Amino acid sequence: MTIGIVCYPTFGGSGVVATELGLELSKRGHEIHFITYNQPVRLELVSNNVHYHEVNVPEYPLFHYQPYELALSSKLVDMVKLHSIEILHVHYAIPHAYAAYMAKKMLQEEGIHLPIVTTLHGTDITLVGSHPFYKPAVTFSINKSDAVTAVSQSLKDDTLRLFNITNEINVVPNFIDLDKYNHNFTDCQRGIMAKDNEKIITHISNLRPVKRVQDVIKVFYGIQKEIPAKLMFIGEGPEKEAIENQCRDLGILDKVIFFGKSNEIDKILCFSDLFLLPSQTESFGLAALEAMASKVAVISSNTGGIPEVNIQGYSGFLSNVGDTDDMIKNALHILKDEKRLEDFKANARNQALKFDLHAIVPQYESIYEDTLSKCLVL
Repeated sequence: MTIGIVCYPTFGGSGVVATELGLELSKRGHEIHFITYNQPVRLELVSNNVHYHEVNVPEYPLFHYQPYELALSSKLVDMVKLHSIEILHVHYAIPHAYAAYMAKKMLQEEGIHLPIVTTLHGTDITLVGSHPFYKPAVTFSINKSDAVTAVSQSLKDDTLRLFNITNEINVVPNFIDLDKYNHNFTDCQRGIMAKDNEKIITHISNLRPVKRVQDVIKVFYGIQKEIPAKLMFIGEGPEKEAIENQCRDLGILDKVIFFGKSNEIDKILCFSDLFLLPSQTESFGLAALEAMASKVAVISSNTGGIPEVNIQGYSGFLSNVGDTDDMIKNALHILKDEKRLEDFKANARNQALKFDLHAIVPQYESIYEDTLSKCLVL
């Protein structure tokens, strides 16, 4: 198949999953065309089966906000015709599914039928999409897609609760390439980050308020009062200055390392003992899954799709949003017993095996084939 993929080209989970999906599909013999405004961050190699097409948005003084959806729709039309793209997989309902539908209608005028598969990732539903200004467009985009997937059962339930959806929604979870987490580093030692007697606690996010990064600091503060520990903070975002001040006020700034946007996440996770994810909401919890694949136990909130990834009492523990006392108690329960810690870390890896891309990507292939066959009948 010749497949067009539209996604945000950023460090966010949806962009990462979309890129990894395209790369794996290319290895399985499909021709992949990424269509977005920047080269996706995980798209390191463009090959005969992988192509990138940039969406340019001309600057016009007439527009207060430049019309990206219009530029994207036009680019999609051009790329479908130029490369004979058979099916389009868009990640996020708006603006991508909305723009894809406009491209579909334009192509129909020329006798070209373009099936659209839309994957819902979370923010497009729970935050942006539920806003009254956007709700009609989101509902329309989902219902006009030829196939719809959601990355968790929780997100599917939220979508059906918030919108008047007449389309079927298939749950296809996020995934990771577990082969990349078989660590065998020779150039990085644990001692660079912490002393032998210190536990390494890690958090990775875009440091937005929804991630409740102040709770990460609170939980770590409680941990380090009981046992020697270091906190590894990976990511950039609007809450960074606030949590740096919080660490300074608590007197733990010397125990926290801020990495910013790091390309060595795998190395940091390799030496981590515990991962903290106290988010207000998560449609899936991809960061937690990446940690689990590296044999890191997880302390998280019990919101959204996280309980579908982190299993209570097995790969880690779940607490109510904001219940940092319970998170501290659960963290210490794991960290204070070496045998228990090793068991949780092994269990985390075993749980991650369920989300290996080799098990998930064929589900997308099946959806593409079914969607193409249905459109041919029509």
